[in-house]
Amino acid sequence: MEASKNTFGTPQNNDAKLHFLDYWRIIRIRKTVILAVFLLVVLTTTAVTFLMEPTFKSTVRIEVGKDTPDIGSLLQPNGPTAYDPYFIQTEFEKIKSTKVLHPVIERLRLQSVWAKRWGLPETLKISEAYKILVETIQVRQSRNTSLIEIHAFSKDKQEAADIANEIAKQYRATRAQYRAELSEGGIAALEEEYQKHYREVQTLQTNVDQTRVALGISDVGDSYYQTTTEPETVRNIERDRIAAEQQYIHLNGMLEKLRELEKKDPTRKELRKALPTALPDAHLDRYLDDLAKTEQQYTSIAQDFSDEHHEVKRLMELQATINRQIEDRIDGILNGLEVRVTTAKANAQALKELFEAAKRDDTVKRQKYAPYFLVKRNLENQQRILDTVFMRLLAEKVDARIPKGSSVVIVDEASVESKPVQPSVPLNIGIGIVVGLIMGVGLAFFIEYLDTSVKTIDDVERSLQAPVLGVIPQNVGSLMLEGPDSPHAEAYRVLRTNVLFSRKGGELRTITVVSGGAGEGKSTTIFNLATVFAQNGARVLLVDSDLRRPSLHKLLNVSNSIGLTNYLLKQNTMEEVIQTTPVPSLHFLPSGKLPSSSLGILNSTQMREFIHKARERYDFVFFDSPPIMGVSDASILASEVDMALLVIQYRKYPQVMTQRAKAMVEKVGGNLLGVVLNNINISQDSYYYYYSGYYYDYYSKQDDDDAKADEKNGETKKSDRGASVELKQKY
Repeated sequence: MEASKNTFGTPQNNDAKLHFLDYWRIIRIRKTVILAVFLLVVLTTTAVTFLMEPTFKSTVRIEVGKDTPDIGSLLQPNGPTAYDPYFIQTEFEKIKSTKVLHPVIERLRLQSVWAKRWGLPETLKISEAYKILVETIQVRQSRNTSLIEIHAFSKDKQEAADIANEIAKQYRATRAQYRAELSEGGIAALEEEYQKHYREVQTLQTNVDQTRVALGISDVGDSYYQTTTEPETVRNIERDRIAAEQQYIHLNGMLEKLRELEKKDPTRKELRKALPTALPDAHLDRYLDDLAKTEQQYTSIAQDFSDEHHEVKRLMELQATINRQIEDRIDGILNGLEVRVTTAKANAQALKELFEAAKRDDTVKRQKYAPYFLVKRNLENQQRILDTVFMRLLAEKVDARIPKGSSVVIVDEASVESKPVQPSVPLNIGIGIVVGLIMGVGLAFFIEYLDTSVKTIDDVERSLQAPVLGVIPQNVGSLMLEGPDSPHAEAYRVLRTNVLFSRKGGELRTITVVSGGAGEGKSTTIFNLATVFAQNGARVLLVDSDLRRPSLHKLLNVSNSIGLTNYLLKQNTMEEVIQTTPVPSLHFLPSGKLPSSSLGILNSTQMREFIHKARERYDFVFFDSPPIMGVSDASILASEVDMALLVIQYRKYPQVMTQRAKAMVEKVGGNLLGVVLNNINISQDSYYYYYSGYYYDYYSKQDDDDAKADEKNGETKKSDRGASVELKQKY
């Protein structure tokens, strides 16, 4: 985002977010619109409220529960019912259904009553009365309870109570009738289903008997597997076969590993190490322990004695004996393992053959008896279904004879209310106040949104990318008449200071003030600005170059008979056309009379020569100009003078117009120093208080202090005179 420059030339963010004070400023400015809309809405609401016909409301409260018998069912005792989150909402719709409201309309004869009330020639149709009744009732849940409230509204207080009570009674009757219809319909359906399944069971029983006789099946048991190989026997055989095969695989694998170790090491050292772990044997373990002890003794003695020593010989013979015992034991273990492998293999094969025979026998019997057991299984299934239907039918018949309480209980009946509920005067007026404020403020902000004129300094700097050099308040007159101590003068002194600091060089001394449209205060601005420069001691020439509508001579109360046009047409000299003013260092050059044949005189060589001479004679030369959007004179002046100021009146013209005015100044090569915001209401718009309000407070306080001091001095003198008179009278 680009950054503009504020009054002192520093970059400023163009963010257009509104501050709280901006909202308050809009409300203060548009307070008339807000107040008008507010009063209009409040008065309208109040008038409509008092003109409305009163409406009465009657309320009946009912407790609604699910349909359950007083005592438990035959097959299932009473217990907590499942939670249904939509139960209450469903009952709301049932209460407003035609099955409930149509009887209410008929009992209370609402069709004819409402037709007479409204002066209709014919009675209402039931559908029309139903629509009206639905609109005049409200059904809702009582807060923090499971109760339902039925509200009935009517212009007749008695009718409202009758409607509410009748709806509750009719709803209770409808629920009881619906429950009875469901019970009767359920018993009839179960009776029909029972008879159908009973006939199917009889047919299947005959078919089973015929099939059993045809296949010659004794069928002692009740199961399909009673007359074939027992499934448990088959499963046991299969389990034993699998265990035998696993044992054979384990033993055979162990034998192969031990034989492989024996082949790799003929001395059987590795076999001696592996065998105790693979096949633990107490004898072998004892032999290996004895051998280890003997070898240990031999090692300790062999260091001190020769091999011919009797003890050494004994230990060597003992080692040889233990080694033979170990070898014999290893051979016995390996041979025994081979026998176990052979036995396990034979056992696994035998169990496999036995399992295959059992499977073949079972398959043959299954194929032979399959038709019989198929029809028998169907018979058993149908018999179970028949028993289930019979028990349910018996339970429903018993439940139907069990007395049941009502699932709808009227807790509070509707009574005739004496006070109407509508209209609610405090509520309606309160709503009118709130709505009026909202509409008023909303309309004010909407109007503010549609208003594209300049409102704030930020608007100017954001849209024009130019600094604001001064803020001029409302009701500013001639500073010559107000004097240098006027609060308005300070605003122009600020403008003068900013103009001087904004100059890029001391040689820039000619200034013009332009505006986009008429009536923006450029003539007053340039007059007072020139006055402030002159009051500061500078030699100033004020030129009224608005040849079509000159106005500066009126502020000075001088003649406009001769002036700039006479000089440019070489009818008079500069000394003859320049006039003095009450400010010693301020000179004034009126516009003079403009002949119709000299409309383009400002764009002439004489004008450029005049500007050059005026710059040499005076410290500053100020040129008034017409609106830049109307005629070309302002553009010509902006291109010929050293500096230009753009005056924008507060909330008068759209920002597009001011942007166009700035573009025209820049297009002709003018040096636009900045913008002057004019006609600001400082007391109303707090946004600008920080720019000029301080001086108003300061000067008004000073004026008050001076007035008090004068008044005090007057009273003192008066008291002194009174005291002198008393002394004279006394003496």
